[in-house]
Amino acid sequence: MSKHYPVEQRERAVKMVLDHLGEYRSVYAAAQAIGPKVGVGPETLRKWVLQAQVDAAQSPGVTTAEQQRIKQLERENRDLKEANEILKAASIFFARELDPRHR
Repeated sequence: MSKHYPVEQRERAVKMVLDHLGEYRSVYAAAQAIGPKVGVGPETLRKWVLQAQVDAAQSPGVTTAEQQRIKQLERENRDLKEANEILKAASIFFARELDPRHR
C-alpha cells in the first residue's frame, strides 16, 4: 500500500538529495544515505529526485504536468467511449422499435 507524504517533506527530501548529489556516486546512493534521515524509503526518494530532474528539464522524460494531462485525457477518452456505447445501444433499440417489420 502506498504511503502519502506531505508535499513539504517531499520537497525537502528532494532538495537535500540534489544539494548533496555530488558527494555520492549515484542518485540511488544519495537516496540510500539521505532517505532514512528524512523518513523516506530510498527507492521512493530516488523516484522523486528523478522526476524533479525531469520537471526541471535536466533529464529527458514526461513531466508531472504532462503525466496529469495524459491521465485527464485517458479519463475523458474512457468516458466518451462509454457514452458512445450507450448511444449505440439506444440507437439500435429505437431502430428496432420503429421498424414496421418488428410488429
